[in-house]
This record gives sequence, structure tokens and C-alpha cells, in this order.
Amino acid sequence: MIVGRAPRIRQSFQTAWRTLIALFFWDLAVTIFYFISPFKAPALPLTIFGTALALVLGFRVNSAYQRWWEGRILWGAMVNVSRSWARAVMNFIPDRAETAELRQTLVERHIAYVQALRCQLRRIDPAPDVRRVLAGPEIPEEIPELGRRNPANGLLDGSGRRIEQARADGWIDSIQQTQIERLLVDMSNAQGGMERIKNTPLPAQYRSFPKFFTRLFCILLPIGLVETLGIATPVGSAVAGFMYLAVLQIGDDLVDPFGNDVHDLPLDSITTTIEADMCDTLGREGPPPVQPVDGVLW
Repeated sequence: MIVGRAPRIRQSFQTAWRTLIALFFWDLAVTIFYFISPFKAPALPLTIFGTALALVLGFRVNSAYQRWWEGRILWGAMVNVSRSWARAVMNFIPDRAETAELRQTLVERHIAYVQALRCQLRRIDPAPDVRRVLAGPEIPEEIPELGRRNPANGLLDGSGRRIEQARADGWIDSIQQTQIERLLVDMSNAQGGMERIKNTPLPAQYRSFPKFFTRLFCILLPIGLVETLGIATPVGSAVAGFMYLAVLQIGDDLVDPFGNDVHDLPLDSITTTIEADMCDTLGREGPPPVQPVDGVLW
């Protein structure tokens, strides 16, 4: 996620420079043809075309931003429920010698859970982060949850089974178990919302039609402007075209908030914050906060 104050116009230009170069040469060709040809450029209703295209692009950008912002809300809920989880585990399960391992394991498994969820959303292997968190002599080399199709959900299931065993052993009562289970349900709901965003792209009309209309508008733009701008048509048309292409690119940048791009949510920073909070609960030193790199928070 970009946190710097400077606008990233350069990045937008780097993304669309090929299209802009092609557009500039097309504008140049239209301008030359206008001056050497006896035919006059038709009067195109560019205002109507531009207004209609702006509405289409506006709907697309708003839809993409809603996905981005909903993803941030879900991760914010995950941060809150994580703190509640650690507090419930440490307060409900009695602090005795025989329960110390369970209390520590449940908090560590939650750290592994959020790290695994981050990796799954970014389509990378969660095994290294899960093994890093759950490393220890009592942890087998092959963690069973990593063999499941959804390792993050497997870690939640395992934690739920350990809570049930704690109730069966008399360490917590059924009311406390219900309250802790409610936190697991909140985590599952947040994870389901994230997976829904990740696995459900925008409808094909939102992805294909705006691109087609924008390119068509850029092609028609110099034909409608050459009568007014004359030899300045290539510059004016290219600048106007870049504005529409930049808005189109904004939608592409925000449509997948859980990717690993500069415009996506800072999942590394969020999960590191959760891990640090969990380590504080266990009385150990947590990882330092993730710092922005070149104005980008990952």
C-alpha cells in the first residue's frame, strides 16, 4: 500500500507507456492526414462520448475500491478478534503447570493461522511461515494442517478441538468454551469474506467493456479534436487519453486487494502487528513493526 505523499504518476505512466506511444503516433497520423487531405474531420460528439465513458469508469473504480476497502475492514476485524482470542485464552484457561503448554500452543497457533491466511490470499506457500511459528521439539516435522487444501482453516479446526479437550479436562466450563468458540466463528467469517473477494472477480462486463470503450474513445479523440487543436492535436489528445487510461488503471490496481503489489493491502504489516500482540500476551519479544520501503508499506 502506498503511504507516501507524492503522487505516483510515474507508475501510471510506466504501466500505460506502450499504449500512450501508440496513441501519440495515431494522433500524429490523424493530424498529418487532416492537413494534407481535402477531407475534413467529422464533428464527433466527444462531450457525450467522454461523459458516458467517465460514468462507466466511475462505476468500475467504485466497485474496485469497495472490494479494496471491504478487504481492509475484514483484516481490521481479524486484528480485533485476535486480541480478544489471546485475552480469552490467557484469562479463561487457568494458569497452572499442566495448562501452560496449552495456553502457549493456542496463541502460537493463532499466529500461524494469520500468517497462513496471508500466504493463501497471496497464492504463496504458507509452510515456511507456519513452521517458523510452530517450531519446537514437540512439533512434528510434518504439520498435519499443511496437508489440507485450506491450511488456515485446518489450524482453526485444530484450535477448536484443543478448546473442546480443555473443557473435557475440566479446565474451562461450557460457558467459557462457548465464548471462545464465538471468537473462532468470527475468525471464520472474516476469512470467508476474504476468500470471497479473492475468488470472485469483477463481472466480465466490468473488466472488458471499460477497456474496449476507453481504447475506442482514444482512437476517436484526435479525429474530433484536430479541427480545433490543429498541430497541437497529438499532445492534447495524448494527455486526454492518458487521463482516461490512468483512471482505467486505478480499477485494475484495486480490484485484488490481497495481491502482492504496491497498491494492495499491507498484509505483511497487519499480520506482523497481530504476531507482535500475541507475543506480548505470551510475555516474549515480538517482531518489530514493518516499515515502509520507498513509500510503500507491504
